[in-house]
Amino acid sequence: MKEHNLFTIDCGEFYLREFCEEDVDAIVEITSQAEVAEFLPDWQSTKEQRFDWTINEDIPDNKAFLSAVPNINDEILRLGIILKESGEFIGFCTSGIKEELSGSNREVAFAISKHYRNKGYTTKAVKGLIQYLFEHTNVKLINAVVLPHNGSSNKVIQKCAFHLNGHAEIDGEQFNHYLLAKEEWKNI
Repeated sequence: MKEHNLFTIDCGEFYLREFCEEDVDAIVEITSQAEVAEFLPDWQSTKEQRFDWTINEDIPDNKAFLSAVPNINDEILRLGIILKESGEFIGFCTSGIKEELSGSNREVAFAISKHYRNKGYTTKAVKGLIQYLFEHTNVKLINAVVLPHNGSSNKVIQKCAFHLNGHAEIDGEQFNHYLLAKEEWKNI
């Protein structure tokens, strides 16, 4: 589905949409929230940095991903969570390669504004991205890495049918390492 020539995935009361220039302020605001910055420190930026990243990395990366479908390799997809009613950018859901993991290392990652937590949006967004990846690309296995003390994100991943596959050490920290195989997902 396309909206304003941007790729979207319908998730009910919101949709996932590829990043665009107009998202910069919302991304900076969300990634500056303490709850997000603690778990995704690499996403923090100034407005100028985020503008540069959005224009020169996010948008071209999304176009490269979408051009590669169905045979994606190491391409990255970054999607905003957009409320249909207001058009507000309330979070993001992404898929890319987690280089610190061996083997099949495509992962999902996500964040949502503190103003929209505990409404089920994040779980629906991750499920929407998983469905897209498994139905429209050659992805057969998806990873998620979550700090053990990040209770909310661990719950989201578990609600999306990932199973704990032990732990992974990344930058000196222990993460819960989850996996979801396409074959398992099809049986849910």
